[in-house]
Formats: sequence, structure tokens, C-alpha cells
Amino acid sequence: MDQHNHIHYQNQDQLMQQQQQQQMGATVLCCNCGTPIDGSAGLVMCYDCIKLTVDITEGIPREANISFCRNCERFLQPPTSWIKAELESRELLAICLRRLKGLSKVRLVDASFIWTEPHSRRIRVKLTVQGEAMANTIIQQTFEVEYVVIAMQCPDCARSYTTNTWRATVQIRQKVPHKRTFLYLEQLILKHNAHVDTISITESRDGLDFFYAQKNHAAKMIDFLEAVVPIKYKKSEELISQDTHTGSSTYKFSYSVEIAPICRDDLVVLPKKLASHLGNISRLVLCSKISNSIQFLDPCTLQTADISSSVYWRDAFPSLAEISQLVEFVVLDVESTGFSRGNKVLADVTVARSTDLGVNDQVYYIKSHMGAVLHAGDAVMGYFIGNSNYNSPMFDSLQSDYVPDVILVKKHYQRRTKKNRNWKLKRMAREHKDIEASQDYGGRAQKQEVERAEKDYELFLQELEEDEELRQNINMYKSQKQPAEQVQAGQEEEDNSPEINIDELLDELDDMTLEDTPMEE
Repeated sequence: MDQHNHIHYQNQDQLMQQQQQQQMGATVLCCNCGTPIDGSAGLVMCYDCIKLTVDITEGIPREANISFCRNCERFLQPPTSWIKAELESRELLAICLRRLKGLSKVRLVDASFIWTEPHSRRIRVKLTVQGEAMANTIIQQTFEVEYVVIAMQCPDCARSYTTNTWRATVQIRQKVPHKRTFLYLEQLILKHNAHVDTISITESRDGLDFFYAQKNHAAKMIDFLEAVVPIKYKKSEELISQDTHTGSSTYKFSYSVEIAPICRDDLVVLPKKLASHLGNISRLVLCSKISNSIQFLDPCTLQTADISSSVYWRDAFPSLAEISQLVEFVVLDVESTGFSRGNKVLADVTVARSTDLGVNDQVYYIKSHMGAVLHAGDAVMGYFIGNSNYNSPMFDSLQSDYVPDVILVKKHYQRRTKKNRNWKLKRMAREHKDIEASQDYGGRAQKQEVERAEKDYELFLQELEEDEELRQNINMYKSQKQPAEQVQAGQEEEDNSPEINIDELLDELDDMTLEDTPMEE
């Protein structure tokens, strides 16, 4: 036992002696501060002295410039990209790091913003990097870089302030005597922000012209129009310049868009072949809805049919009559047939023309799809077919025995001459300014054009009040205007028109760049 313990202690002493010999043989003094260090790595300086004397960030500038467009508030991402980036965002940090030369020689560990006054035009970034100071020695250092924000104008903004710089245009036309369709289309464009890429918007006699800096922006507008209204379009291009050395050419592209000349509540005669393909629907129908397809309604049977834009343009046909030709009737009696489809109820209705009351006893017995909303004594607007002369071969081809004398379209409400609405719409601001600038009120023709536009706009507002389904596709905002003072007792005008519930209205946002149009036409 004693011999075993003696051998154990002897082995421990030998190990300690060997370790002391190894330590004594590998230790050297730092040439700078004299601290003992491990000399086996071949270093002559300790780690702390290396950090103090060696700068791995040498060659990385402490100041740099970054370009910023004040008009569109975008930063330049070299070489030619302009991107939207908020202050102290990841996108802005990425732009700042790309602007630093020499950063690829070290390994980036961390990067963060140091707060600066937003109006100081200075951006400070704190960077932590790792790099090899000497052979087999990696150190980590932290430093700050200050960026000076230089204000300039991006090419897109420069083109927007220069005339005739557009590269593509979308010209929208509809061959109808009113602008109700364009007013509805304008609201759809605003709701979906489809006009965001336009350089300018101008109004012509039959429609709107949208101008774009890039062809793909115009193509995106065409895709939007195809999704919301029945259109057809033609594309054309014009050579602007050509480089004979490189073979590159510059073109201007034009998209000529035509909207189907059929509007909501129009009276339409369908071609015989098309009517048979649509389930043998009656050829004399009303247009009940316009989207990327056209929906027709037979008011005598409640049968509906949809035709796509492509089917319509394959063999286009016009409407027989539009809402300016509506005549006012008075409902004498309503008797429901018990048949309904959706919110439409088929009813036998007895009506008389308003101007015939007290003059003659002429009444008309008809079927109507408005059984759910009509009551005896109501005023209603309809097409007086029996007293009309249509210059239409398609109408002449109809069997007269199946053509009703009257087709009712919508209920008529008594309205004040100047109604104060608790809601308003947004208008495209640039387009509105262009229109106002181009209007010349001195001529008689211009005055008539303005009056016609105001009348169309008022009819469009009335349609919104009367049709809840139509309002679902449009953003309507609460009006900040106070209602006007009521007229004196005994002179108050009767108004039984529907009101829009305040729950359907949106609060107006302060940062919207669209002009308000008061609803007081």
C-alpha cells in the first residue's frame, strides 16, 4: 500500500514539472505593454494592444452622401433605382450600407441607427465589424458613419414637370350622350387607387385620357378596366427616336379603349340569335347591371341574363332608349303575383301618365319587376313605348303583340332644388384642376356643356342614394358641412328621397391628396 502511494505522488510531480517546463518554454512578453502571452501562436503583441494599435476599419469612410427626392420622398438605390423608405427603416439601412466603400473587406456583425433630428438632413449609423488584424487574430471594433442627405429630383418627377414626356397613354371613350358611366368609373379608380402611376389626367369631349411614364403602367390600367367595365381596346405605337449604332428604339404607346355604349337602366333590344342563346329571354329587356359583363332583366318575367364583354363586342348592338327619355307615371293599383327572384317581385300594376290625370281616363295595365317598392299613389319613371317612335330595325322586327305599352324603370322621388347631403365623394384632383383651367364660360356652348355635366353628376348622386348595391363599390365620406338653414314655414319644399345611413360613410382622412367636391349641385 505504501509502495503504491509513493508511485502515485511520483507521477503527479513528474506531470507538474512537465507542465511548468511547457509553460516556461511557450511564454513571451508583449512588445508593447510587457504582459506575458502565449508565444506558441507566433504573436509578439497581446490582444488588448492589438485592438488599440490596429484599425481594421481603415479604408471605410466615416462620411458619405445619400440622395433623396423631395417630391416623391424616395431614396436613390444605386445605380438607378429609387425606392420608398421610412426613416430608421430596414430599407434605408440597406441603402446606407450599400453606399459604404470597403465594407466588403470586413465581416459586418451589427448595424443600427443613432437618433438625429429629422430635419437635420443627417443620418448616423453605428456599425460593428470583425476582421483579421494579424495572422490568426480576429478582432471586433465599433465605429460610426454619418450620411449627408442631398436633396435632388428623381427622373420620374423631372418628367412629370416637363410636357410631352409620357411614354404611354390610355384613351377611354364611350359613345353616349352623358357621363354617368365615367363618374362611376372615376369612383372605382379612386377606391382601388388605380391612378397612382399617372403623370397627368385630362378630359376630352367623350372621355378621359391617362398619361404614363412607362408602358407597363398603362398595361396595368388596361387590366383594371377589363375587370370593372365591358371594354375593347386597340394598341398602337409611334417611333420617337432610334439609335443606328446600338439598334435601340424609343416608342410611344397608345391604348384606345371603348366602353360598351349600354348603361344601367337603358332599354335594349337583343339580337334574335343572342336572345335564344341566353335561355330564350325576351328580346326587349332592361340593362340592370354593368360590371365586366352586362346583365339584362326581363321586367315581365324577372328572367336575367349576363353576357361577357367578349360576347358583346363580337356582335355589338346599341341601346334602344336611355334614361333621358323616361316619362313620369302615377301608380293607381299594385297587385303582387306571388313570384319573386332576389329583391325583385313580379306584380300587375295599373298606371297612368302624370300629364293625363284630369285630362283623360287613359290607364295602362302592365307587369313590372318593382312590386316590392311600388304602392298606389307613387310616382314612377318608365319608358312610354306605346307613344314612342324608335328608328330601329331591330325594334321593328319585334312582334307587336308582345311589346308592352309601358316598362317601368325606377321610383320617382320629390326632391328639393338644392339638397344638402350629409355625404360627399372624392374627385381626381389633377383632372378636376385641368377641367377648371380649360373651361371658358364666355361661350354659349361652354355654358351648356357645364350645365350638362352638372346635371349628369346630380343624376349620379341620386342613383347612389336610391341603389344600395351600387354604393357598395364606392367610397363615400362624411361631409363636414353643416346643413343649411331651413326655409321658412309654408315655403319648405317637399323631399321624400332616400337618405344614406351614416354607418355607410367613411371618416375623411387628413392625408388624402384628393380634392373635396361639395355635394350641392
